[in-house]
Amino acid sequence: GTSDEHLSIFNFMAEAGLDGAIIVTTPQEISLQDVRKEINFCRKINLPVLGIVENMSLFTCPKCHVSSVILPTSSGGVEKLAQSTGVPILGRLPLDPVVGQSCDEGTSLFQEFPESKVAQEYTAITTSVAKIISL
Repeated sequence: GTSDEHLSIFNFMAEAGLDGAIIVTTPQEISLQDVRKEINFCRKINLPVLGIVENMSLFTCPKCHVSSVILPTSSGGVEKLAQSTGVPILGRLPLDPVVGQSCDEGTSLFQEFPESKVAQEYTAITTSVAKIISL
């Protein structure tokens, strides 16, 4: 794309005093390609990239709670992206049905499923971001 939308959002949000961008990807190469472009865009406009979050990195079975890769990477994935760009990986969010359930029911994922891998990973990511931006 032209990045017009991204530039418009950046200009609109500039007055808010942005600390940086958090880039979210999935394991598939097409997503990783878009993320590479977004990282380059952020660098061109001098917006720090705080880190990368990989969404849907694993599937967590709601019955046995075993995690499995369902979207395998073909190019080294987020690890290779982080290495080649110098942007740290903030975390990997599993695809877990409890997220949809919490949204559908209007409940808190963190209160209803605090022991779930996804809630724990969200908490770890927010803790990492808070440290990066010195909260």
